[in-house]
Amino acid sequence: MNLKDLILKSKLSINQENIKFNQSMKEYTTFKIGGPAECLIKIKNKQDLLEILKIVKNNNINFTIIGNGSNLLVLDKGIKGIVALNRIEKIQIIENKENTELIIGAGTKMSQIATKLLQEEITGFEELSGIPGTIGGAVIMNAGAHGKEIKDIIKSVTCIDLDGIEHEFSKEELVFEYRNSSLKHSNYIITEVKLILNKGKREQIQEKMEQYKQYRKEKQPIEYPSAGSTFKRGENYITAKLIDEAGLKGFKIGGAEVSTKHSGFVINKENATAKDVIELISHIKQVIKKKFNKDIELEIEIIGE
Repeated sequence: MNLKDLILKSKLSINQENIKFNQSMKEYTTFKIGGPAECLIKIKNKQDLLEILKIVKNNNINFTIIGNGSNLLVLDKGIKGIVALNRIEKIQIIENKENTELIIGAGTKMSQIATKLLQEEITGFEELSGIPGTIGGAVIMNAGAHGKEIKDIIKSVTCIDLDGIEHEFSKEELVFEYRNSSLKHSNYIITEVKLILNKGKREQIQEKMEQYKQYRKEKQPIEYPSAGSTFKRGENYITAKLIDEAGLKGFKIGGAEVSTKHSGFVINKENATAKDVIELISHIKQVIKKKFNKDIELEIEIIGE
């Protein structure tokens, strides 16, 4: 039985509008690149996730879960099996004497959270407000900006494993590193994140958010599709600076280009394919190795085939 027939005969409680077949991943990544997902399902709650995991386990189907697709390059042949879009959205605020606790659904966008926190006059999230992804994705890669990382404000993370069993991990039980965490490439799917923040003043929160928004606009190529910063910073060097010094700013392969605004970004300048991006990344790595003897690492994730 093919995957489409299997899904349709499984009588999922998931709304049919949220199940699509042979769907281009260009619509679901900020890079606007990628072949088709064999089966794409939007997950709105934990029950949706449990139903899909049961099918995956019983039929040995390839399973991929993504958030906003803001740190992803999907390859040109697409993704086999089921691709689940995490759209578990929730923002619950609990006021305590000493701080403010938030319980947030993993599929909630960082921008949504920032807007809500501004309304509620809660501070501590401003630096992260411009990150173009979901909080689940931000936790997995320990996303950060302006000197703050998501790990700095986490209390705990709730996950479901591939057997459908729920786990709650305290911050201390998880390992966070620069743009990495112990949840990356694990068998745990984040469903909720608890944060600890504090009350603040609306004017100050708004001023900070505007400041960081303006910085992104001026320094990053947000006018073109990309997956954000393509390469990680080195231990004792700034990768974008090396790329710049190597004369690679504006270098193109096909429709993919090293941004002229920020050398750390590979952008989709003109209908780039994943092949264009992979070849450009490979060229950048070779030049930097030859010129500076540095092995630069990718910050973006590459999935599919």
